[in-house]
Amino acid sequence: MSQEFPVRRLRIMILLAMALAVLVLPAGFATAQDKPLPSECLAMAQSLPRVRYASLSRVAADSGAVTITYAGHSTYIIETPGNVTIATDFSGAYTAGKSPNVVTMNRAHSTHYTLYPDPGIAHVLHGWGEGGQPARHSKMIGDVLIRNVTTDIRAFRFDSEALQKDGNSIFIFEVAGLCIGHLGHLHHPLDETHYAAIGRLDIVMVPIDGTFTMSLDGISEITRRLRSSIVLPMHRFATPLSDFLARMNGQFEMDIRPERSFSISRNTLPKKPTMIVLDGV
Repeated sequence: MSQEFPVRRLRIMILLAMALAVLVLPAGFATAQDKPLPSECLAMAQSLPRVRYASLSRVAADSGAVTITYAGHSTYIIETPGNVTIATDFSGAYTAGKSPNVVTMNRAHSTHYTLYPDPGIAHVLHGWGEGGQPARHSKMIGDVLIRNVTTDIRAFRFDSEALQKDGNSIFIFEVAGLCIGHLGHLHHPLDETHYAAIGRLDIVMVPIDGTFTMSLDGISEITRRLRSSIVLPMHRFATPLSDFLARMNGQFEMDIRPERSFSISRNTLPKKPTMIVLDGV
């Protein structure tokens, strides 16, 4: 028998083994180049023919529900099926009685971050970078992939129009088949590169103050463009909810609830885009 056939078969087996290894790598595995983890929410992945990223641990978690609680201001508490508790724009002032083990922060104002979080918080993710570099997060914590997309913020003085590059992060939480986004302290319109990096958002947390972040028209345009199944308003102190909803051009329903929490799964997302208003300030 020719030696060519066994060698060729061996090469094929090695290639198949390498491909299988890529499919079954744990979701938290970091390569030597520390590449970002594959995102199931990025729109660009949908354009690749016959490509599907496999992550056994994340597929197994898809059957669970996520609980979301409005703690106040721009802090939402996200509780995953795998018992990971995340607090967004965490300053320590808003917890709704829940102890997070993951917090995300933005530094526009002190109500959105703290430099002295409880040492018991296992993961503290800043929305800004150090040394002039943007923050870059792509981290699997338990059953949730947390990543960010940076935007610019205005200088700390309110009379200044100057922008500090990459001072804010849009944090995205991918868990149980859901794509959940928190726009942070957004100060400017998003361009096509932002939308491409964000991808699909099933649930989005949107600041609607109309002054400290963006104009109401500007944030309404972004909300319509994202067209998430659920919109959760935050920064609710300056704008009547009816003013924000009026700018949705009839595309969103209004669902005002007396409680601070709700549970949601991929299968129970509303059929028509809905703004859910939870109790809180």
